Amino acid sequence: MNYKERKMSVKSAERVLEIFNLLAENPMGLTCKEISQKLGYAASSTFELLKTLEENNYLLVNENKKYFLGMMLIRLGNIVSENLDLKKIIKPHLLEIMNTFLETTFLGMITENNIIYIDKVQSNQTVSTNANIGSIKPAYCTGLGKIILANMKEDKLNQLLNTIKFEKYTKNTIIDKGKLKEELKKYKKKGYAIDNEEIEEGLWCLAVPIYDSSFEVKMAISISGPKERMLSKKEKIKEFMLKKSKEISKLLV
Repeated sequence: MNYKERKMSVKSAERVLEIFNLLAENPMGLTCKEISQKLGYAASSTFELLKTLEENNYLLVNENKKYFLGMMLIRLGNIVSENLDLKKIIKPHLLEIMNTFLETTFLGMITENNIIYIDKVQSNQTVSTNANIGSIKPAYCTGLGKIILANMKEDKLNQLLNTIKFEKYTKNTIIDKGKLKEELKKYKKKGYAIDNEEIEEGLWCLAVPIYDSSFEVKMAISISGPKERMLSKKEKIKEFMLKKSKEISKLLV
């Protein structure tokens, strides 16, 4: 995607958000003409955008051609609510891990072929990482992402890997699909995954899966820190994290 395409994509996203906000403020619904006038958009481009959102269930339209917020937004809202509840359950465990090893801990979930960081407990020790709550990073080169990928069914995994544009972030980043799949098989057996300076130089991470009520892995927790410091306590970290994976999963299953 070139600069012009990115700019157009951002502009379209901004318009979608403005439409959602406008309809949230007008629960009785608005027509295409009313929406275009209130937001100052051309009627033709507004109609195309509304049509796309309706087809994907983000908007509803009635017999009077008035648009309302759709069921997909309700579904997404429920997911957010569930994630907030999960954060409350998992947060004490992230704190316990951080207090035990004095290293930064994370909670992340899969979204398409990326990981989104939804919680973090920061250590007071020096650590250089640009991952924060809300950060989105590729699943194939993060500990959180790899342990979730490792627990996917093979057909779903293959489908997802085909959507990835592999990029080498460091000299350790695995960009060969076959090599990555072999590594994921090993992580599945071990019950944990490692990020060995694969997305940030000097950073080492160990992640374990969190099983939900469907016995699927859509979330994971991790502990990260400078490589040398982490390797000095790797075995203790591994045992503790595997124990936490079971404890948290029992609360959710």
